[in-house]
Amino acid sequence: MNENSNLVTSTQSIVKEALHKLGYDDGLYELIKEPMKFFKVRIPVRMDDGSVKTFTGYRSQHNDSVGPTKGGIRFHPDVDENEVKALSMWMTLKCGIVNLPYGGGKGAIQCDPHDMSKTEVERLSRGYVRAISQIVGPTKDIPAPDVYTDAQTMSWMMDEYSLMNKVNAPNFITGKPLSLGGSLGREQATALGAVITIEEAAKRKNINIEDSRVVIQGFGNAGSFIAKILHDKGAKIVCISESRGALYNPDGLDIDHLLELRKEHGRITPLFDDLITNEELFEIDCDILVPAALANQITADNAPKIKAKIVAEAANGPTTQEATRILTEKDVLLIPDVLASAGGVTVSYFEWVQNNDGLYWSEEEVNRLLREKLVEAFDKVYEISQNRNLDMRLSAYVVGVRRTAEATRFRGWA
Repeated sequence: MNENSNLVTSTQSIVKEALHKLGYDDGLYELIKEPMKFFKVRIPVRMDDGSVKTFTGYRSQHNDSVGPTKGGIRFHPDVDENEVKALSMWMTLKCGIVNLPYGGGKGAIQCDPHDMSKTEVERLSRGYVRAISQIVGPTKDIPAPDVYTDAQTMSWMMDEYSLMNKVNAPNFITGKPLSLGGSLGREQATALGAVITIEEAAKRKNINIEDSRVVIQGFGNAGSFIAKILHDKGAKIVCISESRGALYNPDGLDIDHLLELRKEHGRITPLFDDLITNEELFEIDCDILVPAALANQITADNAPKIKAKIVAEAANGPTTQEATRILTEKDVLLIPDVLASAGGVTVSYFEWVQNNDGLYWSEEEVNRLLREKLVEAFDKVYEISQNRNLDMRLSAYVVGVRRTAEATRFRGWA
């Protein structure tokens, strides 16, 4: 079984347990355990050299009982059906946790945009929208950026959808640039949401953010923004990592300097010789550990060595179930991915609302509402965890799946 199959099966097992905790039977689980609709499309693209290359794309709509499905589109050479299915299920959970009127969706194209020209990526983006145009829309399924897609990709997709439907449709897609109806505060929403949950966890652990020592695995968009926000709040970022290794300084790293290097060079670890491994990173004495890279990084092998009091999952699925059990027994406060990374979809919802209303908010208002949503969500998950003696992941799944389960029952689907 490959890694992405494991992501699906592990997610299904926790969803099943969460439904049982809520008093639902296996009949409802049988409906929710798989996406209600899954699409696989073939996209022909005229390349710059005149040849035609055909790409495979996916769109998963997990459950639309609550409302239209919502979720990003990633461009990645290794993406497959199982990954897209698992990600769409997580989106349902995220939307439920922060109480959004959405179900979960996810899309992807098997490609490496780094090996393509800008015009080739544009043709592929537009071709994908043409291929899925009948199943998406402002009240059906609302895409957004994800891995290796950005505001420019969303602009092409919105334009193609608008041309096809002969209507200006900014509410078809989120993550757009401000000039096309994007929302202030969207760029760093995922990172800010993670930081808000870290602050709430720190209160429970009596940790002062200003005095905290933080380790961040991954220095991409999420990891770098989290590092910057926490650094500006006075935290000491003692370690950051990329795939080739990690920079460690017990006295704290100069995050502003590292961000400048990242902007100039892309990757920063090749610029330094004195690196530690990503395995050694997990053994560092710190208050807060933020896995913001890949799935299955914290396992039964390294979980016992973790010294952090808080683990905030900014990545998707970075901790295995056995590792979750070990961390919980060690009294580590785990902020699960479906809670820690819910800031992005929350501000995407705000963008959709602003597009529908034609009234746009200040960045201060967006950030205020984001904090309100995330604090409420954290409180709810933490309270259930404490009152019902559940680990934080299972508690988050109980909160996340409840609204979908209720809506499914009220509709008479199960």
